[in-house]
Order: sequence, then C-alpha cells, then structure tokens
Amino acid sequence: MKKVSLRAFSALLMAFLIVIGLFVYVGRYIKDGEMWALYFDQSTSGSQYTLTDRNGTVLAKMGGGEKSYAENANTRIACYHVTGDYIGNVGTGALSSFKRELSGFNLITGIEEQEDVNLQLTVDADLNIKAYEALNGRSGAVMIYNYKTGEVLCMVSSPSIDPLNPPETLPDGAYINRCISASFTPGSVFKLVTLTAALENMDDIYHRTFSCAGSIDVKGVKINCTGVHGQQTIEQALSNSCNCAFAEISLELGPDIIAQYAEKLGITTSLKLDSISTQAGNYDKDSSMSASMAWSGIGQYNDLVSPYAMMRLAGAYANGGTAVEPSLLGQSDKTTQLLSADTAQKVASMMNYNVVYHYGQDRFPGLNISAKTGTAEVGDGKAAHGWFVGFLNDEEHPYAFACIVENGGSGLGAAGGVINTVLQAAVSK
Repeated sequence: MKKVSLRAFSALLMAFLIVIGLFVYVGRYIKDGEMWALYFDQSTSGSQYTLTDRNGTVLAKMGGGEKSYAENANTRIACYHVTGDYIGNVGTGALSSFKRELSGFNLITGIEEQEDVNLQLTVDADLNIKAYEALNGRSGAVMIYNYKTGEVLCMVSSPSIDPLNPPETLPDGAYINRCISASFTPGSVFKLVTLTAALENMDDIYHRTFSCAGSIDVKGVKINCTGVHGQQTIEQALSNSCNCAFAEISLELGPDIIAQYAEKLGITTSLKLDSISTQAGNYDKDSSMSASMAWSGIGQYNDLVSPYAMMRLAGAYANGGTAVEPSLLGQSDKTTQLLSADTAQKVASMMNYNVVYHYGQDRFPGLNISAKTGTAEVGDGKAAHGWFVGFLNDEEHPYAFACIVENGGSGLGAAGGVINTVLQAAVSK
C-alpha cells in the first residue's frame, strides 16, 4: 500500500512539475517569443523587407541574401539615427526597434513568410538632410513633428556616420540619438516649465511687476542677468528671458511645485516614442531656498532635459494643452493632457510675443512662429549650448520643434538659424 501511495505521489509531483514548466514556458514565450523568433538573419529570407521614409525613399532593404542602405550617402548619414544599422549599434534605430513590424511577427503563428514587407516611416529624408547640413558639423539635435497628427517629420542627431562606410575613428557619441537618448542643460527653455507653474499657482502673476537691475542677491550669492531690464510684466520678463524675475518666481514657488510641474509636463519622465524609451530629464529639489534653488527655476543648477520632451511640450502649448504623442509609424491616436487649455493659450501667446517683440519676425520670413530661446551655461570654459523650442501657428503646417546646438553659444543665432532653415523647407513641400 505504501509503495502504491509513493508511486501516486511521484506521478502527481511529476505532473505538477510539468504543469509548472508549461506555465513558465508559455510565460517566457509571451514575454520573449518575439525576440526568439526574430533571432535570425532576415537577409537570408525569401521575403524582402524594405524601410522607407514618408515619400518612399528607401532607407534600408534586406532579403535574398543581401542587406543595403539608401543609395545616397547624404541620406544615409542624415537618417542614420532614424534607420540604425544591421549590427544594432544604434539601439533606438528602426532596424532594431521595429523588427516586429518589419518581420510580421505574430504571437500565435510566429513569423509568417511574406512576399514583401514595406515599413514606411513618417520622417522626411529631405528634411533630415536639410537639418544635418544646417548643423554644419556641430554636435546637436533637431526634431520637428506635427502636433495635430503626432507624425515625426524630422529627427536628426549630429555627429553621424555613414553606416555603409563607417570611419575608422568614430566621432564622440556617434551612436547616440541626441534627440531621444540624451539630455542636456536646458538654460532658459526651462523657464517655460517655471512659467507654467507660476500661471497656475500665483494668482497675482499678471498684476505685478518684476524689477531687474542686472543682478539679484540670493543669500549672499549674486545671480547675474542677461541685461538690465528695469520694471517688467511677466510677459516682458519671459521675452527678456530675465534671470532676476525668474529667480524671484522660482523662490516664491519653491522646489516642490517646480519639481511637480517638471514631472507633469514630461520633462523628468522617460517617455515613449512608439516602443522606444526616451531619456528622462532631471530636476533636483533644493529646499535651502538658496541661489541653487533660484538657478534651478532658470534652467541651470542640475537641470537636464531631452530635445524630445521639449518638442512634445511645445506641441502641447500649441494644441490647447494636449500632447498628441509623437510617432515614427504613422498618425497617432494617443494623447496626453499636460496642462489646461487656458494655461496653454497664455504660454503660447507669450511665446509668440517673444518672436514678434524681441527675437524679430524678420528672422523667420513667412513663418508665424512662437518660440523660446535658451543659452545654457555648461562650464569648463566651453561656449553655452544654444536652444530654440517652439511651434508654428499654421493650420496647414502645425509643426512643433526643438533644436539644440551644443556649445553653439546662442539660442537665437545658432539653434534659431537651424530651425528656420528646416521649417522653410518643410512648409514649402
């Protein structure tokens, strides 16, 4: 009897282990099945897999025992961080990130052999070339997207390489997509975050004036401004990018509120571009109410932002507070309410005031543009990063953008010039 019981127990135990193993396998298949299925050389498949831009320009092609890139070298270089390469050096490139779409992977049936798979991205290779040429060898990033549809039209990171003829010595950060996988000191473009917080938390913000004598003393530490602006409204303070005014506002708001808005507006959060995770920014709360805290609301101290997050935020200001989530794969049906329509309208109006009354509309001929510049001090004797963030007030061309020129020295002169070149090309299409 004991022998029978022991055999029954062993059989039950074995059955239990088989069931557990089956559950583990099914769980692993659901989680990793795509990776298992795609761990093969697509170039040896009988099918042809083609990656193109929005106009049908071939960016990459594989199948029939061969792999290739765009025929034009300028296209290969300007679109390198969008396309990626077959080795996977750019982990956020389409060849790595969109393997499912390129292969036709199905969780139930696996990979189905197809005669032809064509994945069309939303980017315009010609705009990428314009942007890369406008950067003119400088390190930086340019992003433009349609804030109504979510389609990413331009995504360029510099320096880049030709994946077909890579150099023996790589430029610094050649594999990093600076648009989505890097974060930088924002300088005054961060004042948009502080302004948003002020509009929603300081009831008298429109009824007070801010004094600027060229500097402000915070607990014995001098914060210098970009000029002597005298008495100014909040609208004028943003246009002047007045450090004195925004230091005062930052200290009044305090670090908790600014940190809350930096997270709420997507600045300090890792976001998603389709299935690609973006680099989170940073805002360190300094509760000492010292000069460091004041600088943090101005966009210095330990602040970091990604170009992607700033472009998305600019799109939300233009779109009544709603961010249509950007996509490389087509029109987006995902939206996020970042702020109220009333606050968005107020910030958007001030950004337009910046251009009309301070930057100069003649710098952007034919473009109804709203923007904020940033000149981010980076130390070590290096020139500041130049930022330009904003959007077009144009029903036919509802484009939001972000541009950084590393060590460019001027937000308006460096980054603003790049964006003007690319937008002129975009609206003429």
